[in-house]
Amino acid sequence: MATSRSWRQHPVDGPYRARADEIEELNQIFSDSFTERYRRDGMVGVRVPFLNSSIWRYAIEDAADGAMLWRDERGRIVAFNMVHRSGTEGWMGPLAVRTEFQGMGTGKEIVLRGVEWLKAQGATVIGLETMPRTMDNIGFYSRLGFSPGRLTITTTLEAALADTPARLLGRLSGPAWDDALAECRALVQRLLPGYDYTREISLTHDLALGDTVLLYDGDAIAGFALAHTAPLVEGRAREELRVLKLVLADEARFPEMVRMVADFARRSGTRRIALRLQGEFLSAYHRAIALGGHVRWTDLRMSLADYEERRPDHGLVLSNWEI
Repeated sequence: MATSRSWRQHPVDGPYRARADEIEELNQIFSDSFTERYRRDGMVGVRVPFLNSSIWRYAIEDAADGAMLWRDERGRIVAFNMVHRSGTEGWMGPLAVRTEFQGMGTGKEIVLRGVEWLKAQGATVIGLETMPRTMDNIGFYSRLGFSPGRLTITTTLEAALADTPARLLGRLSGPAWDDALAECRALVQRLLPGYDYTREISLTHDLALGDTVLLYDGDAIAGFALAHTAPLVEGRAREELRVLKLVLADEARFPEMVRMVADFARRSGTRRIALRLQGEFLSAYHRAIALGGHVRWTDLRMSLADYEERRPDHGLVLSNWEI
């Protein structure tokens, strides 16, 4: 393991691969570090809650060898970076440094290690998202070679029943499941060669976190939306379905897909859906607003120089760079 030392002589050892039995410690660092970030931004009364342990498990298993953490001389976790790769699309998050180790170069190390790992894995896209109001973060990532792009706009819509129930991948089994998963992979490949969301789809199913809504054109899959219904925050009720990936061969069918996702949310006992719309897809954004969407949050998309994401020549690919 490589070791870095700050001028304060705090040894940091790593990276190690994160494990599911370390979720409680990861959660504490996540909560403390982001609460401190909000405090420095002037939001003194905000306390960032723990994430649902099932969501942490998803993040760790999805990242696999990219689930990195660093330890101090006592073996306690100092920092972590969940580095994800969906085919050639790579991104990082969540990542955090224990508050007393911030400002010592640890943050730089965990980001650069993530970049190195993604490059070695053949990623052609390397990115992350940060809070647009936090100038320190934007400057920090910019010094590491990342460039600010457009906003990702979180838009919510109320769950509502459709005339026909949404068709779900989770209701298929055996060869039908395999065939549908292969069609989802092929659709993404046609729109953005090299991208692949099948691991996230399968992991979501295996961990019972949600399902994948399927949109058909005749007997062929023309789109899908991978959605989590499991609460993001520990101890919270199921209030919001989060769309992690949304892919359409024809963007004009976006309203139809949104209504299907809203139906899935209602039938699963979830009050609303959350769509994270990347700013380059303005027509989809305006369609979401026309359907009754409310803007709730914004994040700044940042990509490493020469590893920027590509927009498909046709169709729609929305990819969430958060869990």
